[in-house]
Amino acid sequence: ARPRWRHGCGRAQGRRDELVRLRGPGSPGRCAGRRRGRIGAVAQAEEIGNTLTTRTGLRHGAFPLDGDRTWFSVWAPSARRVELVLGDEPAGTLSARDAGYHTGVFEAPAGTRYRYLLDGRGPFADPASRSQPDGVHGPSEVVARRRAEPVGSWRGLPLSAQVICEVHVGTFAATGTFDGVTAALGDLADAGYSTVELMPVASFPGTRNWGYDGVFPYAVHAGYGGRDGLAALCGAAHRAGIAVVVDVVYNHFGPDGCVLGEFGPYTTDRYLT
Repeated sequence: ARPRWRHGCGRAQGRRDELVRLRGPGSPGRCAGRRRGRIGAVAQAEEIGNTLTTRTGLRHGAFPLDGDRTWFSVWAPSARRVELVLGDEPAGTLSARDAGYHTGVFEAPAGTRYRYLLDGRGPFADPASRSQPDGVHGPSEVVARRRAEPVGSWRGLPLSAQVICEVHVGTFAATGTFDGVTAALGDLADAGYSTVELMPVASFPGTRNWGYDGVFPYAVHAGYGGRDGLAALCGAAHRAGIAVVVDVVYNHFGPDGCVLGEFGPYTTDRYLT
């Protein structure tokens, strides 16, 4: 049966139904196995339910589950058919949902490269990509969910205590990476700085860039060290008592490598900046 996708508890039930259907009911002919399969799928759906749903609909992106499976969700109201491409091979068609969403669960462990075909066009990277290891023109990457690194007693700094050093990661150190900034934290503290402000680090074309024409706002630039490099920098800074501020650009996208317009009306002319 087609999963139910309504507001409120109906949407949650739809998630449970789909995961039960895709994960399978267990071994054929064994009632206990079927029950265990359904119970496991329902528990898994409830575990990730709060992560995947917002007040305005489903979250976008690729969300790893257990057993090397990943939940793919993309808002593509301009497409009637969205196919997932894993590596260079089509893996299947996502299910069309309410309000232009397309979702599905596929075998795709962390590290898998993926893209989408839109009514046969493409393939295109994920607008909500968390990682673009091969650049803005390459495929997106499934990344494992991770918890923030504990940093002891760090609770942030009041604004009045922040002496800010603005840093361009690509030129700050000879390495041009987050690791280069991390290695200089002691020098920054000795110079009297209590806060490091990073110029935009969302994925942009090329290796070095001012960062103001990024095209994947959730994917940290791979040339700087990616999400792991940024996480390591933040952890080291907080342990040293230094705050980290990230400059972000959400009011426009660069022209090179931007795929949002292929999926739907991600931008508007209503607001001008």
